[in-house]
Amino acid sequence: MRVFGRSLLALIVAALVLVPIVYAQDVEQKTAAYEVRPVELPFVGLASPKAYDTITTGETDTFSKYVLPLTSSLTVDLNWGDASDSLALTILAPDQNLGTFYDSSDGITDGRIVLRISNPGGYLTLGTWKFGVYGASVSGVEDYSFTAY
Repeated sequence: MRVFGRSLLALIVAALVLVPIVYAQDVEQKTAAYEVRPVELPFVGLASPKAYDTITTGETDTFSKYVLPLTSSLTVDLNWGDASDSLALTILAPDQNLGTFYDSSDGITDGRIVLRISNPGGYLTLGTWKFGVYGASVSGVEDYSFTAY
């Protein structure tokens, strides 16, 4: 029984050491250019957790999400509901700035920006992704929600 226990322990330790190396090699080979596209799903917005906040003209709020290895896509949803106010969403991957997006960037001017980020060559870069919500032109104070999933 002791020999079996020690052998099993050695096998588990070897697996824990080798698996991260394999993941790192796989992810490193498959990260490249990203695609950012509008999302047209009937259930957009059901994901949680959401952040709820308020914003004024000239203000920037920042959020982050840690992307795990082997993640193939990320959906972001900024919803303020009032198309007369203008918010912008800047997306920063760990390895590059994907750009700043506005209400019309998803094809609809409706007080909401819903985008899916993917990498046609493989996986998203693992690490902390950052998102900046900017009050480009807000009348007074605007409530909004933000989620990345």
